[in-house]
Amino acid sequence: MDKQGTINVLKQADAVCLDVDSTVCEDEGIDALATYCGVGQQVKEWTNQAMGGSATFQESFEARLKIINPSCETVKKFLESHSPLLTPGVKEFVNLLRSKGCDVYLVSGGIMEIIEPVAALLDIPKENVFANRLKYFYSGEFAGFDKTCPTSRSGGKPVVVEKLKKQHGYQRLVMIGDGVTDMEACPPADAFIGFGVNVQRKAVKEKSKWFALSFQEIINVLKE
Repeated sequence: MDKQGTINVLKQADAVCLDVDSTVCEDEGIDALATYCGVGQQVKEWTNQAMGGSATFQESFEARLKIINPSCETVKKFLESHSPLLTPGVKEFVNLLRSKGCDVYLVSGGIMEIIEPVAALLDIPKENVFANRLKYFYSGEFAGFDKTCPTSRSGGKPVVVEKLKKQHGYQRLVMIGDGVTDMEACPPADAFIGFGVNVQRKAVKEKSKWFALSFQEIINVLKE
């Protein structure tokens, strides 16, 4: 499929799955949490390895969370002080998709507590959000993460997309994201749009049939 083929699928899409970190949002939620906890640089190196494809996602996610070691209270205070930084145009894009009768999902390798406020800003219902859940001991201290969440590992996003297609019968589902884990979701997604506004991953830029440099670019194509 070439770029025009990707555009044709998007124009007729019955569902769009959006990555969150560095796509819907300008930043990486886990990196922002790490910076808040004073371990930003160490964690960012792992993030780049995972998004660039040089480390498995689960390996990277586990390593980053061990460095951050976020207690329930720490996450709560972080959320109180950190408002989601939405990428320009994303709200208009989501609203445009909805006006066309297209369902919108957030499919993220990020942390559910950080993703939920983003979904709320975009009026995306909780059941349309797939992300990772942290676990805590009774004391509130960090106890790991739920490894049954498909997005906690490499190859997890295709699992979510496959599930959505089977559950809802979607015929034209599009995945949009900046990372290798997003690109891996096509197939089973019917088309993939690489997203390079906030960060440009070499592997994604080279292999995407359509590498978009703004949400406005996608909006303009949809309105043609």
